[in-house]
Amino acid sequence: MVNQQKLGSWAFLVGIIIAIVVGAAAVAAVEIPGVEYAPLVTVVLGLIVGFVNIADKEVQDFLIAGIALIAVGIPGAALSTIPYLGEYLVSILEAISMFAAPAVLVVALKAFYNLSKEPTIAATK
Repeated sequence: MVNQQKLGSWAFLVGIIIAIVVGAAAVAAVEIPGVEYAPLVTVVLGLIVGFVNIADKEVQDFLIAGIALIAVGIPGAALSTIPYLGEYLVSILEAISMFAAPAVLVVALKAFYNLSKEPTIAATK
C-alpha cells in the first residue's frame, strides 16, 4: 500500500515537472510524444494533491497560494513583455495553473464542507 503523503508529494512533483516541460515545449514548438494527454494527467495529479496532500491546518495557506498562482498564470500578459523568457514564463504558468486549479477546487470544497457541518455559535454574555 502506498503511503498517502508520499503519493501526494510525488503527484505534486510530477505535476509541476510536467507543467514546466509542456509549457516550455509549447513555446519552443518541440513535439513531445503523448503531449495530448498532458492536460488530463496534470488535472488528475492536481486532484490527487488536493485530496491527499493538504492537511486541515494548511488549507488557508494553500488556498491563498493557489488562488494567487492561478490569478498570475491565467492572464500572464505582463510577463510576456520580458525579453526572451516572457513567452516561456506565460506558457509554463498557464500549465501550472491547469495543474493547481483542480487541487484548489478540491481543497476549497473540503473547506466549504467542513465549515457547513460545524456551525459556529456566537458566545453570548
